[in-house]
Amino acid sequence: MDSSSAVFTLDDVSARSARLVRRAQQLPPIGARPVTVAGRVAGWIGPAALAAIAGHPGVHIEAEAAHLTAAPAARLGLDGVLRGLALALRDAGCIRSWRDELLDVVAEGRLLGRIERGAVRPLGLLTQAVHLNGWAPDGRLWVARRALDKSTDPGLWDTLSGGLVAAGEDPALALLRESHEEAGLVPTELAGHSPVRTVLRMHRRLPDGYQVETVCLSDCVLHAAAAPANLDGEVLAFRCVDMAELWDMITHGAFTLEAELCILDSLRQRLTAPHA
Repeated sequence: MDSSSAVFTLDDVSARSARLVRRAQQLPPIGARPVTVAGRVAGWIGPAALAAIAGHPGVHIEAEAAHLTAAPAARLGLDGVLRGLALALRDAGCIRSWRDELLDVVAEGRLLGRIERGAVRPLGLLTQAVHLNGWAPDGRLWVARRALDKSTDPGLWDTLSGGLVAAGEDPALALLRESHEEAGLVPTELAGHSPVRTVLRMHRRLPDGYQVETVCLSDCVLHAAAAPANLDGEVLAFRCVDMAELWDMITHGAFTLEAELCILDSLRQRLTAPHA
């Protein structure tokens, strides 16, 4: 890292990260109960969402859990049941934003089905997100400000790109897709990105339910002439900041929780690298 890293130490980064990890590990909302999908523990559902899906085909509610299965009597496979439940959650106002995007439903390490993205938080289902920390050759970091109309953390700063892994998508491919949509980068510009690694699994109470998310990250040193440009309307602005500016943004809470955890992870790696 360049000499500007003297504004903080490895101990500073580690301490800050430890505090954030505690914020990222919350118990399920009060009144939530476990959700099983096809007999496997898969999520957590709160009272409002539970009321919205009660009585629908494939739903069996007991005192200790809500069970979701295929419904042969209604001629519905599991994916059909899940789609019906997503629609029921939308109609009940439990979904903040319907995206017409499918995510994999994974439980106990097994892929079980697919569901509308907007339904995963009300059901507390596991998701996977991938982020890119884009570095300039001189050691500065590219960061992106989230659009003001984003449903979560509008206006806060983020990694250069990031988003959820879609149904059937490999995390490395999701990284390339998100980096193109959000920052206008093409695969050749990311050819040297580091392997996607797991930063942590978050458990966080949100207004629309419970976030259970595996946060993944890759680093890439971009060309000096790189000029990120948003294509999907989800980014308001980009900045390339030196370490003093970056640490000031971190200490003033300018970043989303996920972004700050990813940035701190990269800073820790850079501070402990043999050449640091």
